[in-house]
Amino acid sequence: MSSLMSARRGAAYVSIAALAWGTGGAAGALLFAHGSLDPIAVSFWRYLLGAGFLLMFLPRLPAFSSPVLVAGVGMALYQAAYFLAVAETGVTVATMVTMGATPVLTAVGGRLFLNERLGRAGTAALAVALTGLLLLTGTPAGGSLTGIGYALASAVGYAAITLHSRRHSGDPQGMAVGGFLVATLVTAPFALATGIVPELTAASAGLLLFLGAIPTALAYWLFFRALGTLRASTVSTISLGEAAGAAVLGVLVFGERLTAAGWAGCVLLLAAVVVLTAQAST
Repeated sequence: MSSLMSARRGAAYVSIAALAWGTGGAAGALLFAHGSLDPIAVSFWRYLLGAGFLLMFLPRLPAFSSPVLVAGVGMALYQAAYFLAVAETGVTVATMVTMGATPVLTAVGGRLFLNERLGRAGTAALAVALTGLLLLTGTPAGGSLTGIGYALASAVGYAAITLHSRRHSGDPQGMAVGGFLVATLVTAPFALATGIVPELTAASAGLLLFLGAIPTALAYWLFFRALGTLRASTVSTISLGEAAGAAVLGVLVFGERLTAAGWAGCVLLLAAVVVLTAQAST
């Protein structure tokens, strides 16, 4: 019973993280406009502030082991690719392409490298989630091939970090904070070259603090905690809830429109998340 409860708690953590991540693309897009920052600079500030928030709750700095260094470099690459995709294609398309490819890549990688099986419930939930994603993908305006390429690159990085972190899940807080600090160092030279100082206004300052606290510090802390109790493929499938959240924010914040099929896609995505949350097992 205790392991089942732990797995269900982990599934709930990932569900909350996905909802938080769903706001990250919107916050980044608003910072492009109101903070005069490019995608690399937004990634830099995201990780720097995320590390700062988490460090307030840690008694000491994390050890910079090789798993943490690999995680940090991977975070820097896939996050920068994601924000580049947002800049090229918009929040909804970038998020849906990234999150659509990620669970497939993670499921394949989990089977090959971690000997994980989805099982019948997981396979069915993945099929339902991808059906929902296909319905969503057909509703917004398509993006450029360059932007979709960035989104696919982000998906590859996201899947790789999920698998890597699942294998090294003994210290979730250390992995999160250490990864953020490494990612900050990796993105800093590129951000300095293109303009690292934001145009500070009340709006841009609020957006930066929100980006660092909610879709970064909170979401990744929950994500790394969950990887200790759930299969990597289960985590990535539940994370598809991010696409539904991004689609809704695209409608509410950026005036994008969803058809009836798009809303049906949101429902299917969320249904798959609910099923996996209820039936999660280690």
